[in-house]
Formats: sequence, C-alpha cells, structure tokens
Amino acid sequence: MLSASVILAFLALVMSFPISLGTSFLITSIAPARLRLFLMHAVRMMTGVPTVVYSFAALFLLVPLMRNILGHGSGLGLLTAAPVLGLLIAPTMIIFFVNTFNMVDQRLILAADSLGASPVQKILYIVLPNSWPGILNGMLLGFARAAGDTMVSLMLTGNSPAPVETITGSARTLTSHIALVLAFDFDSMEFKSVFVCGLVLYLFTALSMIFFRMCAATSSRMRS
Repeated sequence: MLSASVILAFLALVMSFPISLGTSFLITSIAPARLRLFLMHAVRMMTGVPTVVYSFAALFLLVPLMRNILGHGSGLGLLTAAPVLGLLIAPTMIIFFVNTFNMVDQRLILAADSLGASPVQKILYIVLPNSWPGILNGMLLGFARAAGDTMVSLMLTGNSPAPVETITGSARTLTSHIALVLAFDFDSMEFKSVFVCGLVLYLFTALSMIFFRMCAATSSRMRS
C-alpha cells in the first residue's frame, strides 16, 4: 500500500508539474493582462471544486476510455487515478509558482527589458534561476497533497490490496485503506491496522518534506 501511495503521488506530480509550471509562466510573463486575470480566476475556482466531483466525472469519462485503450480489466488503476490527481493538485501548484515568480527582483526584469529580452529569455535566464527553491517547495506541496488525498484513490484505483505489479492494474493506497477499514468493527485487527497506516503515511510525508527542503536549501546555497 505504501508503494501504491508513492507511485500514485509521483505519477500525479510528473503529469501535473509541466502543466502547472507552463501555466504559471503564461500568467506571469507571457499572457496579456485580461487573459492573466481570467486564468487566475479559473485556477482559484478549480481549488474550490470538491475532490469527489473530479472523481465522479472520471468514473464515467476516463475509466471507460482507459478500459477501451487497455482492452482488458475494469479500467480502474493507478494510471487512471494519476491524471485526475494531477488535475487536482495543479491549481495549488500554479498559485504557489505564480507567487514565487512574482517575488523575483523586479530590477532584474527591468534590466532585461532594457536590453530587449523576450518573455521566453526572461523566463529562462532570470525567473527560473531565481525561483528554484520556490519551485521545489511547490513540488513538495503538490506531492504531499497527492499523497494525502483519499477520494481519488478510493474511487479510481480499484482498491486491490495485492502488491503493485503494473501501473495499469488495481491497487490500494494507504489513505483509501484507512477509509475502507473504518467501516469494520473497532475491535478487529483490520481497524487497528488503520493506526499503523496513519503512522506510516505521516512518516512518509515528513521524510518527503525533509528531502525537498534539503534540495531547496542546497539550491539556495549554490545560487549564493
């Protein structure tokens, strides 16, 4: 179950990060003012959509598509849940990235403008080099959000307790296991396993945070 949680969170982050980073660049440096305002309103609106709405829509739209593409199985699995979870964490990462990019020293931006730099050049040579710690922290936030989500994994992974063999197969994450087992009698071993799963999930999230923080600190020291 821990491996399923790690794989699902990692897949969601890999799918969501390029879209989140590109959208953040579009909002801060490329898009005209009206489009920037529209995109920010849309992103903020997406943060308020309940997780069950994403999962319910994917159950009727994405699951049949995956079943037809794979040609076997129910269509439920890690690969089905990952893009939905990536869509779920994208607004949080976009808002974090936008705030990070807006904190870049404006004197550097103005100097680049005076030299005739294009928006892409400013992104590559000014914004990105001065934003890596914030980008890593945003990735940490998205990864932790993905690892701690319950509804997407509960509705879309298939909830098979067997070890993960393939990302297209059914799996059960720690969070979905906790949600499923809570329905058992409180005196059973299954119920007691919930506390172990909670502890493992907490330790996994804490270690992930420490790792990303160390990477961000190393990046800051290398820049200075």
